[in-house]
Amino acid sequence: MSATTLYGIANCDTVRKARRWLDEHGIEFCFHDVRKDGLSGEKVAQWLAAVGHERLVNRRSATWRQLPEAKRAGIDNTSAVALLLAQPTLIKRPVLEHGNTIHVGFSAQDYTNIF
Repeated sequence: MSATTLYGIANCDTVRKARRWLDEHGIEFCFHDVRKDGLSGEKVAQWLAAVGHERLVNRRSATWRQLPEAKRAGIDNTSAVALLLAQPTLIKRPVLEHGNTIHVGFSAQDYTNIF
């Protein structure tokens, strides 16, 4: 069985739904709180290489709306690493690592297909 890690923020409703779904389906996973436990630049770069900044950056968050327009307009995979490390709430949640794949966001249908 491959290792499964769920990255997110403990008090995020979507992360709670994902954790509940995994628990209800008997899937073992490790939860990593990106605010409390932190992230490495390598990990964020790995996610960006897999899914791109368009998918990983949460453009609907209050944190995104508070960024200066110049930062929002000039974002790419390289600049996104530093931005997401400085502001982990900009990461669209949850991020699920399962085996060699990375999935962003939660839907019960997607998780059913993954597992």
